[in-house]
Amino acid sequence: MPGPGSPLFSSVDTDGAIILADWNPVLLKRQGATKHKILTERIIADIDAEILPARARMPTHRDLARQLGVSVQTVSISYKEAERRGYLRGEVGRGTFVRSRITEKADRFMLDRNPGETMDLSIVRAVYTEAHEDASRAVMGSLSQADNSAFMRPCRPIAGLDRHRAAAQSWLRGLGIEATQDRILITNGTAHALFLAVAAVVQPGEIVLTEGLTDHGIIGLSNVLGFSLRGLPTDREGIRVDALEEACAAGGVTALVLVPTLGNPTSHVMGAERRRAVAEIARRYGVFVVEDEVYKPLLDEPLPSIAAMLPDLGFFATSFTKSVMTGLRTGYLVVPPQYGIRVASIMRVTTWSATNLSAEIATQWVEDGTAGRLVELQRREARARQAIVSEILGEHVAQTHPLSLCAWLRVPPRWTEEGLVRALAQNQIAVTPSDPFMAGGTSGGGIRICLGGRLSHAALAEALRIVKRTFEQLPPVYDVSSIA
Repeated sequence: MPGPGSPLFSSVDTDGAIILADWNPVLLKRQGATKHKILTERIIADIDAEILPARARMPTHRDLARQLGVSVQTVSISYKEAERRGYLRGEVGRGTFVRSRITEKADRFMLDRNPGETMDLSIVRAVYTEAHEDASRAVMGSLSQADNSAFMRPCRPIAGLDRHRAAAQSWLRGLGIEATQDRILITNGTAHALFLAVAAVVQPGEIVLTEGLTDHGIIGLSNVLGFSLRGLPTDREGIRVDALEEACAAGGVTALVLVPTLGNPTSHVMGAERRRAVAEIARRYGVFVVEDEVYKPLLDEPLPSIAAMLPDLGFFATSFTKSVMTGLRTGYLVVPPQYGIRVASIMRVTTWSATNLSAEIATQWVEDGTAGRLVELQRREARARQAIVSEILGEHVAQTHPLSLCAWLRVPPRWTEEGLVRALAQNQIAVTPSDPFMAGGTSGGGIRICLGGRLSHAALAEALRIVKRTFEQLPPVYDVSSIA
């Protein structure tokens, strides 16, 4: 039996899953603790100690129950809890697997922590140029000379100051949303808006649908709020209508959370017809729709809002972090009329209100046109960077969009995602595999690279050439770094 910290596997199957050797967890009885709680803690401890390595296929519920002398239900509850906490993932027809804890390890590769060595292509950031620096200096200089008591003194209303909500109303109109101010809340970015929306309508244990590969924020939110997240099959426009219809018809679905525009990580854009079909299915089944449109300002074609088609069921969230400036963490949440008080009360007990200083900068930039100019700059930069991706990595690109800040790359034959991540890290390139984006019921099969931040075109091109050279190498015969 391997000692603590020793990975416990004997081979790898054709799908890249690690086949475990004998795993015989010892369940120590503890007063007041149920069997499934003790088993859950043992599973998590062995994953943290890397005794159960990432990508390992767990024993079936029945096999482990027989081995430990417990009920199948005990194992099922334990697996479900470990999955909810982000340690396991279940895949329909394949089994249960140990998740890569990549989100916890990724900080080793972040450019912000190690600027002299690693080129960080792992985080979606807005491009930052001298124009952004100039705009920041100008607004801060203006604020330093002004009477700021109008936004620095108040702590109400919780939903946001009237002037800030008026600017939000104007900005939202350009995104296809017509909403009265009483339906708009100022938030600390889109992630905050999504938390408020989901918390307002979803209870622990209820079912929420999303894309099979989706932004990791909603996956984390399912762990915090305790709802059951189910990923749906997608195509180049996002969630497939037939899959959504089937899931809703099966019953028990409370909400759908989706990114229709430049969805992370695949950069899909849902067309107008698909959006109308999604809205119609949600209306028929009474399913709430939370529309994450943080990237929609980047789109230069008008597309309808799903939430706008569902006045009693639709929530719309957006912000400036991906389209104007990463650090401008001001967002806008539009809620159905009957949910204004409820959502504001949730905000009150979490953050009280959004940060007025950040909201004031956003408001000034909306009013004087700076926000619009920086969005246009972001579009130009996205197109230029995507052209570099196409030139250098074209054959490896599985899906992207000319206005996206990332690209989804297919894994070359013989390589695994984690093997590529490690090989690129050794070459001082940080990227992200599919695991953090997998909502369950699907397989990943890709690597995400991000194109924003302060990287110049030349630095980005050099990083992508390293990616290309790595992809074209044959993997090591025996990747000892995975068991060291």
